[in-house]
Amino acid sequence: MTSPATPVRIALVGSGRIGQVHAATVHRSEGAVLQVVADPFIAGAEAVVARYCGASGRATTDALEAITAEDVDAVVVASPTSTHVDLIAACLDAGRPVLCEKPIDLDIARVDGLRERAAAASVPVALGFNRRFDPHFAELHRRVQAGEVGPLEQLTIISRDPAPAPEDYIKVSGGIFRDMTIHDFDTARWFVPDVVAVTAVGLRQFSDVIAKHDDYDGAVTTLVGSRGQSVTITNSRHCAAGYDQRLEATGPLGTLSVGNVTDTLVRSSTGTSGDSGAPFQNFFLERYARAYAAELESFLEAVRGGELTGPGFEDGRAALVLADAAGTSAREGRTVRVDLSA
Repeated sequence: MTSPATPVRIALVGSGRIGQVHAATVHRSEGAVLQVVADPFIAGAEAVVARYCGASGRATTDALEAITAEDVDAVVVASPTSTHVDLIAACLDAGRPVLCEKPIDLDIARVDGLRERAAAASVPVALGFNRRFDPHFAELHRRVQAGEVGPLEQLTIISRDPAPAPEDYIKVSGGIFRDMTIHDFDTARWFVPDVVAVTAVGLRQFSDVIAKHDDYDGAVTTLVGSRGQSVTITNSRHCAAGYDQRLEATGPLGTLSVGNVTDTLVRSSTGTSGDSGAPFQNFFLERYARAYAAELESFLEAVRGGELTGPGFEDGRAALVLADAAGTSAREGRTVRVDLSA
């Protein structure tokens, strides 16, 4: 445990795109310092160290060396999904708090194999579902919880990427439900924790490359809660307007909604266009930069002995259960019942 006056020393495992996002977030934080970066591709780790570490920072190809280092207080795992279970286990063995990117794994059996250890852990195990920390979504959630719209009846989540990921990523991603929609499944459970049924339609609308890998380039998923609440999730791997991220909650007293974020709120009305504004932000880091920062601060609070207020291991498991159920529903054309408490 470290005091609030002492920066938490972080080991980062993985120096790819999401690893660089976390490195930049730690670098900007007053409460943490990036101490060591581990990646089998040492050049990537060294580049991150050069950009984001102080004089004492270092790179290594050995993740276990980074996790167990005496000058490390906590670990951020941003490596490929297939490594997550083993790295979380290594953190638990070393008594290191860990923030792991989603998903925990693509195989629920491997996740369940670590479930009891994670539940009994003396250190926090946080999952990287950063959207819970977005200030706009968090305000909407707070106001729903406060009863502003009455009992929640319908939640609508729209999540569209600007363009598909490269084929090399698509073919190992685990599919749209476990790679993309899994963020929306966690958002859904934030509002409706007790989902009991999943109905999904997978769509092949524009990408032969994605279809070649037996995946979908779009999807519409409906979740039903134990009290009859509905959640509708609309996904697409492309969007001409940019990164399309919207949320709406409806109850008997009204509706709360969050629209897309733009770089400016200035709007224009002329003789050729009416009420036009700036384009949507076009990259997930732009849209969720504040969310990543808040996610890190929440994790650091838990590292210092506070409560883990963000999503943890069980939330990661539940999101994967819903993703698997959606995949089954889309393939078999039926509603799948789930029991997230099992």
